[in-house]
Amino acid sequence: MNQPHASRSVFSVFGQRKMAALLVLGFSSGMPLFLTSKTLQAWMTVEGVDLATVGRVSWLALPYTLKFLWAPILDRYIPPFLGRRRGWLLITQVLLGLLIAAMSLHDPKQALFILFVNTLLIAFFSATQDIAVDAYSVDVLEDREMGAGASLKVMGYRIALILTGGLALVMADRMPWGTVYIIMAAFMLLGILGTFLAPEPVLREGPPASLADAVVKPFMEFYHRAGPTMGPLLLLFIILYSMADRFVQNMANPFLLDVGYTLTEVGAITQALGLAATIAGVLVGGAFIAKLGINRSLWILAVIQMGSNLAYYLLAVRPKDLSLLTGAILVENFSGGLVTAGFVAFMMSLCSRQFSATQFALLSSFMAFARDFVAGFAGDIAKATGWPQFFLISIAAGIPALLMLPIVAPLTRENPRGAAEHTGEVADEPLTRPA
Repeated sequence: MNQPHASRSVFSVFGQRKMAALLVLGFSSGMPLFLTSKTLQAWMTVEGVDLATVGRVSWLALPYTLKFLWAPILDRYIPPFLGRRRGWLLITQVLLGLLIAAMSLHDPKQALFILFVNTLLIAFFSATQDIAVDAYSVDVLEDREMGAGASLKVMGYRIALILTGGLALVMADRMPWGTVYIIMAAFMLLGILGTFLAPEPVLREGPPASLADAVVKPFMEFYHRAGPTMGPLLLLFIILYSMADRFVQNMANPFLLDVGYTLTEVGAITQALGLAATIAGVLVGGAFIAKLGINRSLWILAVIQMGSNLAYYLLAVRPKDLSLLTGAILVENFSGGLVTAGFVAFMMSLCSRQFSATQFALLSSFMAFARDFVAGFAGDIAKATGWPQFFLISIAAGIPALLMLPIVAPLTRENPRGAAEHTGEVADEPLTRPA
């Protein structure tokens, strides 16, 4: 389903205006995440906050897990400007710019509670922005464009992570943290520009007739297609698939700072080489999907995801070595871009356009559960076991998803977008069909 038509070149697919919009909107979507997680954890670590408290920062990202609860509002109601998807994008982007700038007013040593409240508000509106960006992606892309669209969106997202997790650390070595957050807030203007330039999707179906329909029908339509057994299995798989990566992402900066690397060393290498590795990863991920299909790609990407954690294990058992750090950053960013591009395309393929905000929010909320709640225990595990054992545990965390692949992503089948999007009715077609 992701193969381009013979009459349409790959370049023409990537060269569309909506693809450029997805790149910028992916960037805007990624901006708040590290500023309320990894970069914030680095700030707290430098200020001497307890390691267990640093690890639990990820619990403040609970809105990413619960965003499906208010996603129906974005499906049902249309703002009085810019349409159903872009209107909500503009609202959240303006609020996020203000809230990120407000982080500059706090001190982790003296006002940790107020800092956490600000962080929670950013997470809420960031999760709401993600609902709108993801729904826009599902709505605007044709089936054959999903691989390319997912890759570009992930590329923008990962570039934002490099900026907020790399350049921000380098800047923090040279200026106050408050100034860093004000500068990062200014980058939200790019997202606002992207929202104005993005074409509004043209849909055959209107929004749900009522808020009740917007709440109930997306779940009914999804579970009707998936079935009573496969539906829960898909949600469990989405939690488990990225578990190995989530553990490392949550504690990478505290680990590197704890073993003696400076903010500049971590940030400069992440900024310079991580960006190139990320771009390469998402492009290779798009090529994987185009050539092998989504399901076959998931098998390969799962192994790559687990194997990439070995780079951090080597850092933990070897003396401080900048060449090893460079290799670990390259491997993490390349594999992260690769895996995320494939997994986003997989989740997009499970959604109907009429309920895209709620259905994708449900799926991505389960993915966020692994990143934000389960991975919140990563600091406790690292404190109890030490860094080398922690990274071995992170590799083992990917095994359950591997065992589920034959059921949820069989090599002989693909997961198309459901037929319900064409009729507005609950589809009879299951989520899987012969490839």
